[in-house]
Amino acid sequence: MMNEIIMHPIGMIHTPYKESKDIPIQGRFKDYVEAYLELKPEYIEGLTDLDEFSHAILIYYFHESTREDIKGKPYLEEENHGIFAIRSPHRPNHIGFSIVKIKKIIENKLYFTEVDIIDGTPLLDIKPYINHF
Repeated sequence: MMNEIIMHPIGMIHTPYKESKDIPIQGRFKDYVEAYLELKPEYIEGLTDLDEFSHAILIYYFHESTREDIKGKPYLEEENHGIFAIRSPHRPNHIGFSIVKIKKIIENKLYFTEVDIIDGTPLLDIKPYINHF
């Protein structure tokens, strides 16, 4: 088993949410809020044809999480659950993902709605969302 995996951000996610208390539980609950991600220049060509999809999956690093929990309480519940059964940022590898609605792509920026991510979040990867699968 590998002891270490090193990842480097491919860009940065920019949103109007400066504090976690302002972020909706799911981005679709505030589907009018717009945000964008900015890729590093060396990854621009990777955006080719992504605009043929309605949505994208953003994989990112919960950079403001300072702890790791094995159990936690979801926002709307009173009972604790295992960390892998909830969406808490306080997980062993602090990895998060969101499905966002693509609005447009201009150069190294992908503009989207249905955002539930704090401003300044490091982006690790982008994948097309295909509803059929």
